[in-house]
Amino acid sequence: MSKALRLSETWFRRGLWAVALVFAWFLIGLGGTVVGDLPKVEQRQQLDDFMDPVATPPLREALKAAQRSGRDAQDALEQAQQRLKVAQADNRAARESFNNWLATRQATARAEQDAELIQRTSQLDQLRRAEREALSAVEAQQQIALDARQATAKAQARLAELERSAREGLEGARRAQELRIFLYRLALTLPLLVVAGWLFAKKRNSAYWPFVWGFIYFALFAFFVELVPYLPSYGGYVRYTVGILLTALVGRYAILALQRYLERQKMAEALPDAQRREELSYDVALARLAKGVCPGCERAVDLKDQKNDFCPHCGIGLHDHCGHCQARKSAFSHFCHACGTAARPLPGGR
Repeated sequence: MSKALRLSETWFRRGLWAVALVFAWFLIGLGGTVVGDLPKVEQRQQLDDFMDPVATPPLREALKAAQRSGRDAQDALEQAQQRLKVAQADNRAARESFNNWLATRQATARAEQDAELIQRTSQLDQLRRAEREALSAVEAQQQIALDARQATAKAQARLAELERSAREGLEGARRAQELRIFLYRLALTLPLLVVAGWLFAKKRNSAYWPFVWGFIYFALFAFFVELVPYLPSYGGYVRYTVGILLTALVGRYAILALQRYLERQKMAEALPDAQRREELSYDVALARLAKGVCPGCERAVDLKDQKNDFCPHCGIGLHDHCGHCQARKSAFSHFCHACGTAARPLPGGR
């Protein structure tokens, strides 16, 4: 078609296609912003929204108290264990000293050392009692730490049970919310497809066709591209179902259009040659000739053959002769290419 257009008209058409693309780009940007912000129409729910409001707060407080007691018990246990180590070390050192002294006492067998023996034995008994007390303190702290761990485990288990029940409710609510948001998006994009289909059928060749095609591109992009990242698991069924319906509608439209076109062609080929050439648009005729097809029936014709003055398929005149200089020229030309005389039909259509 572009070969049959004037140079300025060709560039104007290119500019209008650029307008259509820019218009579609801005619409796509606006649509993407709207589709992306649709989840904000509903507040996003959290796990705490589905926790038992009566049982959860005291349970969490009990868990915190148990964890705090566990930490305190662990600190106290570490201190008690350190004191036990000191008591054990003191006891061992004293016992070694006593054993050495006792060996010396037995060797010398001096009676004046009996009082010292009693004193040293008493000191060892005190150190053993101190070690035992330290061990008892360690065992007591171990018991406290064990009780705190068990209380923490019980509170965590109970809280985990409440959270599990709450998570089930949250997942159900989120699925319902996801479905609602998807339906919002679908309700926004599906009508765009309907409007785009109507514009394609009725307005695609109107004077404002750049805006029509821009909106069509936007509607297709909004439904088949921008809606895809937000589709839930079942959303693919919607997208493919709509795609099938659109394909069926477009296919039916194309089949009916083809049948109407063939019917028009049969009727046109039955008309006289002069009337057929008169009804053909000048630009359409030149565009078809530039493609090497007959302007009347659109079948392939060898236009370079000097003998092809008429289409062998439908009989329409393809070439005639100038009434002024008799030069052979296209039957659809308005002026003779050889002398510039305005074309006029010759007797017999030649």
